[in-house]
Amino acid sequence: MSKTWRPATQLVHEGTLRSQYGETSEAIFLTQGFVYETSEAAEARFKGETDGFIYARYGSPTNDMFEKRMCALEGAEDARATASGMAAVTAAILCQLKAGDHIVAARALFGSCRWVVETLAPKYGIECTLIDGRYLENWEKAIRPATKVFFLESPTNPTLEVVDIAGVARLADQIGAKVVVDNVFATPLFQKPLELGAHIVVYSATKHIDGQGRCLGGVVLSDKEWIDENLHDYFRHTGPAMSPFNAWTLLKGIETLPLRVKQQTASAARIADFLAEQKQVAKVIYPGRKDHSQADIIARQMSGGSTLVAFELKGGKEAAFALQNALDIIKISNNLGDSKSLITHPATTTHKNLSDDARAELGISPGTVRLSLGIEDVEDLIDDFAQALSNVKS
Repeated sequence: MSKTWRPATQLVHEGTLRSQYGETSEAIFLTQGFVYETSEAAEARFKGETDGFIYARYGSPTNDMFEKRMCALEGAEDARATASGMAAVTAAILCQLKAGDHIVAARALFGSCRWVVETLAPKYGIECTLIDGRYLENWEKAIRPATKVFFLESPTNPTLEVVDIAGVARLADQIGAKVVVDNVFATPLFQKPLELGAHIVVYSATKHIDGQGRCLGGVVLSDKEWIDENLHDYFRHTGPAMSPFNAWTLLKGIETLPLRVKQQTASAARIADFLAEQKQVAKVIYPGRKDHSQADIIARQMSGGSTLVAFELKGGKEAAFALQNALDIIKISNNLGDSKSLITHPATTTHKNLSDDARAELGISPGTVRLSLGIEDVEDLIDDFAQALSNVKS
C-alpha cells in the first residue's frame, strides 16, 4: 500500500486482504483456528519460522486488516485490536509493569481509566501518583526512581483540558519511562501522539472509529519492538482479543471517519458559540475557541478542534437535568463519537464514582454537561437547544 496516501484514502484501502474470490468489501473470517497443510508446517508456524495465523485469540485476517489500517492512520509500526477501549488501556499499562514500579497519571481521566491506575494497579504492587497534568512541573515533581509509565488523555473527559504531550514525552525520555496517551477525544485525525514523542497510543474504537453505536472495540498502537517485548505475550495469554465480526464492523466504520469527524467538528464549533451566548450557561469549554485556557498548546499539537463540547449551567444539576430531558433530537447517553448527537451529565454517570472533592478538582460541577455532536443538520441541533433551554431557569 502507498505510504503517500492521505487519511481519507488510507481509511478505505489500507491493509485490505482479499481471498481467492476477489470480494470488494473486506471478508469476515469467523473462525477459532486455522488448518495446516502438514505437521511440519504447523511446527514451523508455532516456532515463528513461517508467517500465518495460529488461533483467533492471537490474531485473524479480519483483525489484521483493522490493525494495519489503524497503523497507517496513526503512523505506528504495529498494533493489537482489543475487545473494548478499557481492554486496550489496561493492556497498555499492565503489560509493561511489575510490582514496585510507579505510574504518574494525569488526574483528569475517564472514570474507568482512573480506576485502573488508582485502584487496580496498586493491588499488584504498582504505585500511582495522580497529578494536575496541565502543568509540566507537576509531571517532573512526581517522578521517582521507579517511575516507568506516564499516562494521560488529551483532551480530557469531560472538561476538554489538554496536556502538553511533547513536553511530557521529553521528561519521560530523560528517565526511560513510556508515555501512554488515550487519544479518543482528539481522534487520530486531529492529533498524532507518536509524532509528538509519545510511545504508546490507545483508543476506544467504540467511539469515533465505529461511529454508529454498533459494537465495542479498542486498539493499542506502538513501535514493533515495544509490542513484541511487552504486549505480545500479555495479549496472547490473557485473551483481550477483539471479535473478528467487530473488527469487520470497525473496518466499515473507519471508512467514513474523516467525513463524520469533519461534520461533527464543524457542528461542535457552531454549538459552542451558540451556547456561549445563552444566559443559562455559565461557561463553555471547546478546544476550537480562542477563550480556551490552553489555546496555545492546542494550536501546537492539534490540527482541529473536537467533536465534543463541555459546558456548565448556572442552575446546577436541576438545570442540567431539565435541559437534557427537554431535548428532542439530542439523546441522553454516556457514549460519544456517534453519528447521533449525545449528551450526558458526568457527575451522575461517567464520573459518579469519584468523590465530590475529586470531581471539583477536575472542574466537574453539578451543572457540567458533556455534548458529543453527531452528523445531523446543525441548524436543527441549534433549534433543539433553543427550545430545551427555554425549560431551564437562568
